[in-house]
Amino acid sequence: MATVTFDLNDIKRRMSAGVDVLKKDLSGLRTGRASLNLLEPITVEAYGGRSHLKEVAGISVPEPRMLQVSVYDRGLVVAVEKAIRDANLGLNPQTEGSTIRIKIPELTQDRRKELVKAAHKYAEDQRVAVRHVRRDGMELLKKLEKDGKIPLDQAKRDEVLVQKATDESIGEIDKALASKEKEIMTV
Repeated sequence: MATVTFDLNDIKRRMSAGVDVLKKDLSGLRTGRASLNLLEPITVEAYGGRSHLKEVAGISVPEPRMLQVSVYDRGLVVAVEKAIRDANLGLNPQTEGSTIRIKIPELTQDRRKELVKAAHKYAEDQRVAVRHVRRDGMELLKKLEKDGKIPLDQAKRDEVLVQKATDESIGEIDKALASKEKEIMTV
């Protein structure tokens, strides 16, 4: 049986991954310009499970304010169109055969508010992910201390380090969100 050890660097890496996911998701929230990243977080009900949009369709930017989605399997066109509508990105896909065209709307004040709302949702999802990593780390420390594998004072020191890493990651998430919110509201 493998021995379980506490690895602060692994916890930091997992928290940092959440921050990276948020930055990637936020990069998709384009302010009035078409971007392939805009459709990145969308998943489609396909083949009895969920697949990322890019796995079932090719995505291109034929014009600065237009996205084109070419669905590989014609039977998935309706599911892809539904997934795009249900993503709450304020997009209105237009289907022609197995091609879906999406005109990126002008940035009205309402559209800006929708984008900010989506950004807040992405940020909260990653805050939750970071807190899950923190919980896993804290539970591991408690178990190691209870099993006598590390002394109580070491467990307490490591708990402080886990909390510090959590606070840093949440701070990075909040900073990325504030930056994106400012970008959306001022462009």
